Parts: sequence; structure tokens; C-alpha cells
Amino acid sequence: MSEVIDVVEIRPINRPIDAVVRLPGSKSYTNRALLIAALASGHSEIQGALFSDDTEYMIHALRQLGLAVNVAASEQVIRVQGAAGVVPARSANLFVGNAGTAARFLTAYVALGTGRYRIDGVARMRERPIGPLLDALRQLGVDARSERDNGCPPVLIDCHGLLGGAVRIPGNLSSQYISALMMVAPCTPDGIDLEIQGTLVSQPYVDLTLSVMGSFGATARVDAYREVHVPGGQSYHGRIYRVEPDASAASYFLAAAAVTGGRIRIEALGRTSVQGDLRLAEILARMGCRLTWGDDFVELQGPVRLTGVDVDMADLSDVAQTLAAIAPFATEPVHIRGIGHVRRKETDRIAAVTTELRRLGASVVEREDGWDIFPSALAPTVVETYDDHRMAMSFAITGLRLPGVKIANPRCVAKTFPDFFERLDQVTTSSSGTT
Repeated sequence: MSEVIDVVEIRPINRPIDAVVRLPGSKSYTNRALLIAALASGHSEIQGALFSDDTEYMIHALRQLGLAVNVAASEQVIRVQGAAGVVPARSANLFVGNAGTAARFLTAYVALGTGRYRIDGVARMRERPIGPLLDALRQLGVDARSERDNGCPPVLIDCHGLLGGAVRIPGNLSSQYISALMMVAPCTPDGIDLEIQGTLVSQPYVDLTLSVMGSFGATARVDAYREVHVPGGQSYHGRIYRVEPDASAASYFLAAAAVTGGRIRIEALGRTSVQGDLRLAEILARMGCRLTWGDDFVELQGPVRLTGVDVDMADLSDVAQTLAAIAPFATEPVHIRGIGHVRRKETDRIAAVTTELRRLGASVVEREDGWDIFPSALAPTVVETYDDHRMAMSFAITGLRLPGVKIANPRCVAKTFPDFFERLDQVTTSSSGTT
């Protein structure tokens, strides 16, 4: 696309959708696999990888750190020559945009090195907390600090290797801090024992991290999400690794079926997946959808009308916006709670959703940790997206039922799903088929 498109209008549909969807690879799996492949001995091939802004930032950073990373985007393949737990470069100034996984994972990774490293991002990244991870690294003897002394990037890491040890870390802000430490721990001499203080948000992402670590040959133990024990002196081994489709991306198509009374079948994502965001399908089933699971697919048939629900989404907060965007179409109130930590994501997601739903005419009560959203007659508007990919994709689904919805700054979806609008258009214009 040669020209900048500031607004895209969503084409509403007046019939149920009916489609089979193949989705791009998971950002969460791709960036974890990239980091662990860099830590591994030997060559790895990551198949079905996601190519988006967030994964491109990770790839570029690893190259700056001295890793050989080759991409074949047309094949959805990334090839990495691992450095066996070593950070080859002794200094680097890394820019990660607004990629939270890249910022957190790389901060822990460079602590294995010897030298000085700086990690920075866009203006919003400079407002996103990383203090708990820096504090954890200091507990392990690393000189890790926020350049502006505000607990946010830019961060400076001065280090002489990472021995390991015991760490206390809060769990209520982000599971990415825990995942970052878990992934580097096998490459330390002493391992890392994590004591998680408070309730851990987004617990399924810790399970996802364990899964990728295990695939590359490392072991760890999680005790009731209160303690994590990762032995040191282990080795990751290069391998061919297949990335699962993105369950967060699946949420928009599941919601599209729910809100149109249609059918969506998501391929290569089934009951064996550990991606927590896939549980949105179960919430939609509670709202009247018919849900069918297979080992390698999930299929959802939407009802004539959605009913209300009261749900804690602390473990699947990335799809809370998806549910909120279709909640006004339900016949009873929809109560979403447990997601206070999303105020520190790409934007304050609770405030942003409240603002945009109200601009559409919805009745919303904003809570500190979520919303009460009531059945409402909506009116079209231009939905502001706050440079947040999930705002754009979630409210695009609202536009399938409400004529005249326009999405501002649609290019923000490049963060995780660059061709989202093309995929959505294929699904809504095909009567039945595979997209």
C-alpha cells in the first residue's frame, strides 16, 4: 500500500458468516522460540512464525547482539544459529518499539552477557513498567536500572554474567517478567528460584513458556504459580520448532461468528493448546454459542442473540477488548473483571474501551479492573485506536453488526496481525470456504 490510510470503514454484513480460517503464528510463541533458539546450541528452524512489528523488533535486536538470524517470510520460517547461552555482543543499543515481550525478554537475556546494554522503545514503551524485572535482576547481582529512574524504559544493564539465585517478584503486573527469567535460568550456573508475590496474572503464559522451554530441552517446575524452580547448568538444543496459530488473533473471528449468528472453524488450534486466550470460546459458549472442540480445531456457531455473562478475565486479558466490543449486542449486561493490569499495556485499555463504547452510544460503567456493559442501541462513529492493535481489531467486529463504523489508524494492527483487515474481509465476503 503506497499511501497512508488514516481510517478504514468496516463493511457490515446482514447474514451469518460461514468460514474456515487459518491464522498467522502466535506472537507469544514466536518471540519465545526466537529467544530460546538464540540461547540454544546449534541451528534452529522456527516454522509457521509470525512476521509482524513485534517479532521484527526481536529479530533485529538479536542480530544486533551478534546472533545469526535468517528469515524467509514467504515460507513463514526463521532460522537461528544459537550461541549456547552466550550473548556474543559486549554492547548494544536496542530499540524495541512498543513490543513488551521483546523489551522484557531481552532485558533478562542480555544479563547473561558481559558488557553494557541499553533497551529503549517508543513513547508509550517509556511509560510501561519494567521495574519489577530490573529489581529481580538486581537481586541476582546485575546492575540493572531505569535510565530515568521511573521503573520504565530506557533500561541500562551493566553485567558480568548471571550466576542465578533466589528472587522475589510481584505477579500482579505482568507474567512476562517471570517468563523472561525462566527462559534464561537454564543457562545460569546456579539456576533461578522465583517466589511470586501476590496473584499471578495471565498464568497461561507461564505454561506457554514452560512448553517452549521443554521443546528445546530444558526443565522447570511451577508450584501453584507461587514458586518457579529452574535448575541451572542446562542446555537448550537447536531443533525444528513449529509455531501454533495465535489464539489472540482467533478471538476476533470467534467473536465475528458470535455476533452474526454464524459459524467459524479455526484450524490448527484445538483442545490441546495451552494458549489461555482460546478460552474466550468457552465464554462465548456461556453466552449462547455452540462450541465444538477437536484436537486440531475449534468451531463456534453463534446464536440468534447473545446472552449476558459475568467473567473474570485475569488470565486472558488480551481478549477482554474483543468481548467488550460485542457486549452491547447481548440481551443482558456483560460484566468483565480482573484485568486492572491492562491499564499499563499499549494504552490504558480499560479507559480506552470505555471512551470508545460511549462514543458509540453504549451504556458502560468503568471499574478499576474492568467494565459493566449494558445492552445498548449503538450509533456509528470513528473509533479511535490509541495506537493499540487490539482496539482496532476488536472494534472492527462491532462494525460487522453496526453500519458506519470506521477504525482510525488501522495500520496499528501491524504490531501483531499485519493483514487483519484483508483476512476479515475474506471471511465476511465468502459464503463458505477457507481463508
